[in-house]
Amino acid sequence: MLRHATALETVFVVVPEDAMEAYEAALSQVCGTVGFFKDDATELWTIEGVKDQGAGEPELASALAVAELASGFAAVLGRHATATEGWLARTAEAFPEQLVGRRFAVRGTHLSGPLAPGRLTIVLDAAIAFGSGEHGSTRGCLRALERVAARRPARVLDLGTGSGILAMAAAMLLRRRVLATDIDPWSVRVARDNARRNGLRARVRALRADGWGSPAVRGLARYDLILANILARPLTRMARHLAPALAPGGTAILAGLLDSQARWVLAAHRHHGLVLERAIRERPWTTLVLRRRSRYRECLVSHRVKRPQPH
Repeated sequence: MLRHATALETVFVVVPEDAMEAYEAALSQVCGTVGFFKDDATELWTIEGVKDQGAGEPELASALAVAELASGFAAVLGRHATATEGWLARTAEAFPEQLVGRRFAVRGTHLSGPLAPGRLTIVLDAAIAFGSGEHGSTRGCLRALERVAARRPARVLDLGTGSGILAMAAAMLLRRRVLATDIDPWSVRVARDNARRNGLRARVRALRADGWGSPAVRGLARYDLILANILARPLTRMARHLAPALAPGGTAILAGLLDSQARWVLAAHRHHGLVLERAIRERPWTTLVLRRRSRYRECLVSHRVKRPQPH
């Protein structure tokens, strides 16, 4: 039987859509799992996370203050005790096998029985259900990965790996080594455990890194494929680093974006020379598939001769 050693609590806020990103990031600072729920009648979102009772209170207060400044919306934090006994069991029950796209199946360690035929099965611990393939942004990334697999990208980076699900999917589908990074040490540990659980220890290298500020990330040759399922604001800030890190003809799969945020994330990357190949929607989430022009096309563009203007 699944058990948790300490008492748990659920913390939550109710916010409008344009404040959702900031408060999701705030709760993610201290909660191992974060969920989103929309009230169609009010158009408001409830963001809730589960954490150990009393843990991370100073960090949570600071993160909520930053979220209020960033969004301009003052959310009221609610909380209630979450019964420890049986919580992980209920999480497992709410984590059925996910069939995503044409190639992937994602299942928890609590499930038994035959594997889905004709699919690559990724096994995750039900206790870390966020990043399990249920979330629309994760599903969009997996579907996008299927579409770009035919290009056989050799150098692959998963930026903000979380549970490691995208890194493992890329390693399985492409049969390549993948560098998986996250700023959170706990996520790195989880990603390593999941890679080992799926027999991918030799292909998935998970390490702690602060995005493009890490020499380990910058030090490698240009990437053929970059996966980044993060949030709209950091993706926009990092556009100037991501674009030159792509090899000519390389692909970036960007997610963690509400439909309403996709346009300004796309604009930031277009400004740095990337072009939109397709947008994949798992409402209310959008995944962007971007490409860097091949060297040949870049050369054509830079040497394009202007036609003489009539006098």
